[in-house]
Amino acid sequence: MGALTLGGVYALIALGLTLQYGVARIMNLAHGEVMIAASFAVYLLFTSLGMSPLAVFALALPLGFALQWALYKALLAPLVRRAASPAALEVDSILATFGLLFVIEGLVLVSFGGGYYSYGYMAQPVQLGGVPVAANRLLAAAVAAGLCVVVYGTLAWTRWGTAMRAMASAPRFAHLVGINPHSMAAFAFALGGALVVGAGTLVSMFLPFSASQGVVFTMKALVIVILGGVGNVMGCLAAAVLLAFVETGVARFIDPGLTLAATFLIFLLVLLVRPRGLFSKRGT
Repeated sequence: MGALTLGGVYALIALGLTLQYGVARIMNLAHGEVMIAASFAVYLLFTSLGMSPLAVFALALPLGFALQWALYKALLAPLVRRAASPAALEVDSILATFGLLFVIEGLVLVSFGGGYYSYGYMAQPVQLGGVPVAANRLLAAAVAAGLCVVVYGTLAWTRWGTAMRAMASAPRFAHLVGINPHSMAAFAFALGGALVVGAGTLVSMFLPFSASQGVVFTMKALVIVILGGVGNVMGCLAAAVLLAFVETGVARFIDPGLTLAATFLIFLLVLLVRPRGLFSKRGT
């Protein structure tokens, strides 16, 4: 259950990055910092106001969407308009979000310091097949799985999802079929931001977190996106679960200190053998 919970959270983080990079063409290096900032916000609201993390989660999704949409319009849209090519936009977005990474991390460090934080919410064990599992992990896994299903269904079976997939496949020609590329890019970036804010809410329920952890989650999201194939939503979900099982297995049977090393070893092997991802079609 620990691996499934972690896999669900990883899937949300990676889905957010897939939308931002695959559709909006923004390589957001501050992705993990946004997630950690959300975790600290939940901690503050829970400890000071007694708000349930589930209530915060319900508020966090639309608020995260609005904030990320505003960020795109204020900081990233000017870069999109001035970029001479997709490669130039990628470089500019990396530099801009790299700076944003330190801004967010610095604000969190000033506010909370560099220590680890956690809070007690539904930490009592629940018997699942004779195995005790923390109730907060079960809840986080269920919410993450439900949100992943909703996002996948939206991308697969709605007009918005079709438009986003068209943008991901051929952004230069999207306007020929009536898609406004600038509006769709802003929507995809904001939706990706909402997902990572939701992931931060869920992570805070069962894992300790600190201001410096954001970059680790960003790197894991990048690994998952590459493993699953850039723009491949189902591949992203499968890669997230695979990575979570690998990390959990390494931590349990070998050494917890080697989980990150195992993650990047798999990443390097995939880059060598299947550079377009484990779940890409053969020949592509």
